[in-house]
Amino acid sequence: MSDAIKHECGIALLRLKKPLEFYKEKYGSAFYGIQKMYLLMEKQHNRGQDGAGFASIKFDVEAGERYISRVRSNKAQPIQDIFAQINKRINEELTLHPEYNDNVKHQKDNIPYIGELFLGHVRYGTFGKNNIESVHPFLRQNNWMHRNLIVAGNFNMTNVTELFNSLVELGQHPKEMADTVTVMEKIGHFLDDEVTDLYQECKNNGLSKREASPVIAEKLDIAKILKRASKGWDGGYAMAGLLGHGDSFVFRDPAGIRPAYFYEDDEIVVVASERPVIQTTFNVPFEKVQELQPGNALIIKKNGTVSEQEIITPTVKKACSFERIYFSRGSDAEIYQERKELGKLILPEVLKAIENDTDNTVFSYIPNTAETSFYGMIEAANDFLNQRKNKFILDNRKTLTKEKLEEILSVKIRTEKIAIKDVKLRTFITEDSSRDDLVAHVYDVTYGVIKPTDNLVIIDDSIVRGTTLKKSILKMMDRLNPKRIVVVSSAPQIRYPDCYGIDMSTLDGFVAFQAAITLLKEKKMTNVIDEVYKKCKAQEKTKDSEVINYVKEIYAPFTDEEISTKIATLLHPEEIKAEVKIIYQTVDNLHIACPKNLGDWYFTGDYPTPGGNRVVNRAFINFYEGKNARTY
Repeated sequence: MSDAIKHECGIALLRLKKPLEFYKEKYGSAFYGIQKMYLLMEKQHNRGQDGAGFASIKFDVEAGERYISRVRSNKAQPIQDIFAQINKRINEELTLHPEYNDNVKHQKDNIPYIGELFLGHVRYGTFGKNNIESVHPFLRQNNWMHRNLIVAGNFNMTNVTELFNSLVELGQHPKEMADTVTVMEKIGHFLDDEVTDLYQECKNNGLSKREASPVIAEKLDIAKILKRASKGWDGGYAMAGLLGHGDSFVFRDPAGIRPAYFYEDDEIVVVASERPVIQTTFNVPFEKVQELQPGNALIIKKNGTVSEQEIITPTVKKACSFERIYFSRGSDAEIYQERKELGKLILPEVLKAIENDTDNTVFSYIPNTAETSFYGMIEAANDFLNQRKNKFILDNRKTLTKEKLEEILSVKIRTEKIAIKDVKLRTFITEDSSRDDLVAHVYDVTYGVIKPTDNLVIIDDSIVRGTTLKKSILKMMDRLNPKRIVVVSSAPQIRYPDCYGIDMSTLDGFVAFQAAITLLKEKKMTNVIDEVYKKCKAQEKTKDSEVINYVKEIYAPFTDEEISTKIATLLHPEEIKAEVKIIYQTVDNLHIACPKNLGDWYFTGDYPTPGGNRVVNRAFINFYEGKNARTY
């Protein structure tokens, strides 16, 4: 993606089902779990680079011994930093106590981070500052083992204020109004309730507090706790939790907005945000990795039993399509094919833009995530070219010479690697003109492969703001002197903010929104802008379930093509000579390419939860009033 937007978070949960001695004997190390967690987190590095965290729990330790370890980092390379700290601590202990090397019990008793249950998180901050206090996992501590709660997740809640107020009504005093804190405290409150009820039951049966503790741990009903805690949640989430005594869970929102996959065998249970992460780390086939169903929780009891239980009745599944277009690793078998299909489906519009002149067109892509869509587009272009060759040959078979036939068959689709991302821009100069000059050189180009009579078609996976296109890519492409530059987005026009875990919370940053506003002004239709503002303001105190997304009316007067044409005008630098066209994928084609992930609210404004409509209206109010504020 040429426009930098912050990604989603990633989670990794690993439960070892055998004694640590088993992993020492079979895999050569009792640190097997830590090693696998490193791979699970590193292979989700694409999902989060602002911070990372790791937590582990030891089972069946004696009172007075440490059984929870946690480390977090917001350094530039947070995953490496975390595991450097873990490895340093382990090596220090092994150097100081060489007798631990071959004694798994001594290792477990005396070395932190080794254990049977692990939780990892990679973070892109979509709420709050990027300080260490904002990095998952979060820990809610208690001297009762089963009241200790560790939570990490990939989520945003749209109704944080309401959740915060409900905690206050319960008599709590949350330390901040952040969704992670409020969610953890909600779960923690009902965990405390469940423990209290079970203790009373044990007391009534004549058990002492010490005798009651293991009974409570065994009988804790995680599903019941999650059902009570999640009432009133509005958002997209895949959240994981560990309890101090060894129970754990992963819980997914009822619309399936945020992803979660799991695998179980007789040695492990593992959950991650992406399927290929599990496939690669544990060398298991595609079909063995299951998707956690919307509204369900995967519950892993300390005794090793695993169940998938419905917590909230699922709604219409609206799994995020942006996962497929951009955020997830393209090594997933389904995602790879879907991205190729996005490239194939956009070709007819590309052919219109170049007037079917594939002979005088060079096809390329913007690195790196658009590469797979590029392959799909080229496959479709080759099919088009072959059909054209076959038709010409059939139409002229009686007069066709051998030389002419060889000439026709030698024609190929021209592909080149034109755009090269040369540097990761560091905006260490804050003065605007200097910074703009730096931005212009983020991309370099390949010289000597474009003729003045050529069209240059370049595909990106999505065009969000268009800033890099205008300030860098188009200017650099124009240096090659093409006749026409056609920029292709494999995703539809991004028109509406996200509020479920991707950092796109404002409207005026979207070039599609800017284009629609510009068109309304040019056509003397500013009354539409004023009316939408009034309608949004009128709903500020309306219940979420009754709120309507009135921002759709901003786009309603125009076709997709009109908006795309205006986007091309807005992004066309005055100094470049080439004609510029911008083509976007259609929503219908998106659904054809990604049939299992129909969450398209970025493009259509059809939010999967009521809170989304409130967020988009609030974003428009902020735009109208000139406020640069987050909307959730």
